[in-house]
Amino acid sequence: MNNWIAFITIFTKEVRRFTRIWPQTLLPPAITTSLYFLIFGTLIGQRIGKIHDVSYMEFIVPGVILMSVISHSYANVVSSFYSTKFQKHIEELLISPVPNWVILAGYVSGGIARGLMVGSVVAGISLLFTNILPENLGLALFVVLMTSTLFALAGFINAVFADSFDAISIIPNFILTPLSYLGGVFYSVSMLPEIWQKISMLNPILYMINAFRYGLIGVSDVDIQMAFIITSGFIVVLIFFSLFLLHKGVGIKN
Repeated sequence: MNNWIAFITIFTKEVRRFTRIWPQTLLPPAITTSLYFLIFGTLIGQRIGKIHDVSYMEFIVPGVILMSVISHSYANVVSSFYSTKFQKHIEELLISPVPNWVILAGYVSGGIARGLMVGSVVAGISLLFTNILPENLGLALFVVLMTSTLFALAGFINAVFADSFDAISIIPNFILTPLSYLGGVFYSVSMLPEIWQKISMLNPILYMINAFRYGLIGVSDVDIQMAFIITSGFIVVLIFFSLFLLHKGVGIKN
């Protein structure tokens, strides 16, 4: 019961944190998404035509939604947990009888909540531009949940190692964003030269975006089972690594 109360407390704090400043957390992705759909989907999409027998607008919608989920799940945890370290609030958690897995679950759940909320906003905006009826809604929701969990964990690890506010922006700017854009959001991997198709297959985000696209419109460039194996594998590894870092106090007990 005490662990449950601790989890709910951390989770509630995280949700209140990003909903209290919704003009900074929820409004920007709505504006950015509208521009994506207007420029890429409407203007450029008319010139491109169909991809895999679906309109270009329908093709990019899943990728844009999941890209927003990825970036905001990551950003919420990395900024929140690093702020906790910077403001010395982490000491209160460390001296309290709260297990490490509860601390991790609380912060990660907050990141998942923000990712899902932003994803819902983006999905709602997409309905203004196209009318997509999910092929497999359960599969699509499961992919979103797994992806959000994965990148919330990644944000937590980034926050643990970060020693400045600049350090928490390096990975999102120089790794996460490029991998997202190169993950087949705005194009099909089959459109690339063979050598670049093989290179693209090394990008884990490609599998997540295509799995989500398959759930929404029934189209994918990769094997769905492989997508689930890769995503699940990363989640398990990051969970154990995060718990290891908390146990050792890396970047925290300094």
